[in-house]
Amino acid sequence: MENDEARLWALARGGDALAFAAVFDLHRDRVFRQAVRLLESWPDAEDVSASAFLELFRRRDDVRIVNGSVLPWLLVTTANLARNATRARRRYRDFLARLPRDGREPGSADAGLSVVDLDLDPRLHRALRQLSEEDVALLTLVALEDFTIADAAEVLGLSPAGAKTRLHRARQRIRKTLPDFLVAYDQTGAP
Repeated sequence: MENDEARLWALARGGDALAFAAVFDLHRDRVFRQAVRLLESWPDAEDVSASAFLELFRRRDDVRIVNGSVLPWLLVTTANLARNATRARRRYRDFLARLPRDGREPGSADAGLSVVDLDLDPRLHRALRQLSEEDVALLTLVALEDFTIADAAEVLGLSPAGAKTRLHRARQRIRKTLPDFLVAYDQTGAP
């Protein structure tokens, strides 16, 4: 698969639309799962996933390939875009909160802003949102997407030792925030 993807990516970088579509088909589900893990709504996750692939195409000459795959780069880009979307949404809500009120109740148009049940414990979701972008990307690549620390380090531009230290500290912060949750999680064999 690595050789096939590397070949497809070489063609896609050269402008072959069908090769780019094949790379998209290979990774769209994992990129979308990454976005859903980090965002509160399916539409936001769809937007971020689409943006990640747009960035992949736009920056195709700068993309770091790890073991013949663009997936690590896509996952990190998705995490960064999700953080940006969350910040933008928060700024927008803060702006709306500062606007003068006329006493009307919110309309049905606001009903679409509810949180979607994401199959991710809300406590873990909140804990992940407290980590830095780089730590979330590292933790996601290693713990959730099963990349090696060395591969994750390469895509993030870290040394393997530095990545290992950051990963250890990120896990410690989550354990400190969610000790009872992670005891059960660690017993399932998760890293």
